[in-house]
Amino acid sequence: MGIEVGGLLGLIHLIVAIWAIIKVAQSSAGGLSKFLWILFILFFPLIGLLVWFLAGPKGS
Repeated sequence: MGIEVGGLLGLIHLIVAIWAIIKVAQSSAGGLSKFLWILFILFFPLIGLLVWFLAGPKGS
């Protein structure tokens, strides 16, 4: 009766991705820029989150 590591890591990733998408939506970036960042985060999960964290739009 152990915790599945894949399930736990998947849940953590989902929470972080949702948080990143909310932060992008709240940023002062333009509409197209927000849309492209959200797509980047969704289609390139790990790399997208890392790049967003380092270079993405910041909150307002």
